[in-house]
Amino acid sequence: MPKTLPPASAGTLRALPRRNFSPALLSPKRISPAALITVLAVITLGCVVAFMVIDLRGNLSYALSRRGIRVGAMVVVAVAVGLSTLMFQTVTANRILTPSIMGFDSLYILIQTALVFTLGSSTLLTASPALKFGVEVGLMIVFSALLYRWLFTGGTGALHLMLLVGIVIGTLFRGFSSLLQRLMEPSEYIVLQDLFFASFNQVEPLLLGISAVIVALVAAVVWKLRKSFDVLALGRETAINLGVDHRRIVTLVLVLCSILVAISTALVGPVTFFGLLVVSLAYQMVRKFSHAALIPIVCLLGAITLIGGQLLLERVFGFATALSVIIEFAGGLLFLYLLLKGSLK
Repeated sequence: MPKTLPPASAGTLRALPRRNFSPALLSPKRISPAALITVLAVITLGCVVAFMVIDLRGNLSYALSRRGIRVGAMVVVAVAVGLSTLMFQTVTANRILTPSIMGFDSLYILIQTALVFTLGSSTLLTASPALKFGVEVGLMIVFSALLYRWLFTGGTGALHLMLLVGIVIGTLFRGFSSLLQRLMEPSEYIVLQDLFFASFNQVEPLLLGISAVIVALVAAVVWKLRKSFDVLALGRETAINLGVDHRRIVTLVLVLCSILVAISTALVGPVTFFGLLVVSLAYQMVRKFSHAALIPIVCLLGAITLIGGQLLLERVFGFATALSVIIEFAGGLLFLYLLLKGSLK
């Protein structure tokens, strides 16, 4: 008779490890930062090439030059807004706040409204683009300097004071803008309304070149400070204990944020939630919150979002809607989600 084996006890046989496929294996967090940056760079290059060549007709040199200016403007805005949001969230230790929420967009709208109300839309449209760009950038940098003077002078309370003052001033600017808009002629308001949304179609090549040089210089400084950002992310007290000159670094970072946001807003218009959308996505894709990986990933994601989104919107779907409207809608939903997620915790 065949021998029967005794029933196996719990310690006799061990369950074999399950090797089922899990979608988490393909998660971006399992990819090394260098590989992820390479993939994003290839996607960015593909978006640029597709945007330049798809549906290309007529005078090729003229069409390529116009599209090249638009691509350059989108890259400059992506780098400026992405880096400014990343740095601002690092020094404030808050994943929800962005420089735009602190009143920059409201100041830009107030400047445009005041110029149209006092000088008229015809004067504004015929004014020198370089002069208009310089005035807008100068006013926004002065505003940020006056606002940030409260930051980190007395610890956490000063940070809360700065946030409160920024939000209140932004509300005040919107109130003044609304008052002036109700007093102006309907024809003037129609011209003004086009300036409230970011547009990449009418960018001056000279202003784009100046903005690109300034953004590149600021980006070089940001890359040099990448290790200091890792320490600042640990908190004010920890950074000071580790030997970082917290006040000096934070002041420098806020000045750089002011320059980047001012240039981006004056070049194409306000994009309130674009930085929040891109930086939040970058944090989800990076396994370790190292700024050496976050800085290039944020810039590449911003370029992919703008160039790829504009490509799909214009060439594939044939929509005439501004891309900034869709980005602001998606970013606003993300902002509400982050607020509700924080309140539930």
